[in-house]
Amino acid sequence: MSQTIEFNDSNFENEVLKSDKPCLVDFWAEWCGPCRMVGPIVEEIAEEYADKLKVGKLNVDQNSQTAAKYGIMSIPTLLIFNGGKVVDQIVGAMPKKQFVERIKKIVR
Repeated sequence: MSQTIEFNDSNFENEVLKSDKPCLVDFWAEWCGPCRMVGPIVEEIAEEYADKLKVGKLNVDQNSQTAAKYGIMSIPTLLIFNGGKVVDQIVGAMPKKQFVERIKKIVR
């Protein structure tokens, strides 16, 4: 079973901005090739950090309001939120090791 949460325009504030733990949000779309490459990495991170990090995906085609609010111009873009604020931004596909290095700076 997937550990990732489906974020959307209506649940974003409660699930992400008011979360009691850091959140990794994967902004993606069905038609995006690099997004499909990042997807399995995001799933693995969700499982490995389940107790420390809330991980979810937000489909930019279906939730343009939230994507626009955070200025998402290219996908995949992954934002890390902590205390309701963006603390890191990762644009484009990269190896899992690089994602984990960025996450470790925020999640202890």
